[in-house]
Amino acid sequence: MFQLNKLNPLVKKRKRVGRGGKLGGTSGKGHKGQKARSGGYVRIGFEGGQMPLYRRLPKRGFNNHNFKDVFVIVNLKQLNDAFQANDVINKDSLVEKGLIKAHKGKQGVLLKVLGNGKLSKKFTIHADAFSKAALKAIGDCGGEARVTREI
Repeated sequence: MFQLNKLNPLVKKRKRVGRGGKLGGTSGKGHKGQKARSGGYVRIGFEGGQMPLYRRLPKRGFNNHNFKDVFVIVNLKQLNDAFQANDVINKDSLVEKGLIKAHKGKQGVLLKVLGNGKLSKKFTIHADAFSKAALKAIGDCGGEARVTREI
């Protein structure tokens, strides 16, 4: 008959090395060396000081990262605080007010307006992209959202 206190465990206990007992002197870590020490660690790809393989091989081919679009984000609250009613807002006016940095030489820097915050003034906003909430808030105030570039 089964007795609950005499059942064998279903899962084997894991080996915890380096704590003495019957596992032996090296405790499964081999003999000396960096990996035998506590905290011993060699990063992936390290070859003992030899020039690693990933640096020996030539880098070739196309990389899309160089051509990705970088979005600069502005929220409606920032626009409401920084501009007067009936202002025309574009990248240049945002740089003048200090809301975004001037990205000279970058091909793919785009402006996106997000709908965080309340809008109480009427604006004409020129941007590359708008969130749905921003479009709704701008339209509710009687403003105009103009998309300068289709993405």
